[in-house]
Amino acid sequence: MAFGFFMVLIYLGMAALFAFNFFDWSSAPVWTAVRWFFVAVFAAYGIFRGYRELTGEHTYGMRRYDDQEDDERYGTYNDFIKQNENDDKKN
Repeated sequence: MAFGFFMVLIYLGMAALFAFNFFDWSSAPVWTAVRWFFVAVFAAYGIFRGYRELTGEHTYGMRRYDDQEDDERYGTYNDFIKQNENDDKKN
């Protein structure tokens, strides 16, 4: 979760750097448009990712499901061990 918030700061920081022309891009209209495109993309993704971090939806493959629901659907590790022990006894 700390890494997620760190990345949110990186994205918003990059948006700010592009907005203030920190990289000193040419002031030609084409490069100004490209620079503001990057501002919009980094800011939008930073806000989106920050929202997902705060709501707990962005946890790198470990979504916040109810543990009891998972146990009912897939079984527990102990159920798996008992099943394998029973299979071994049958053989």
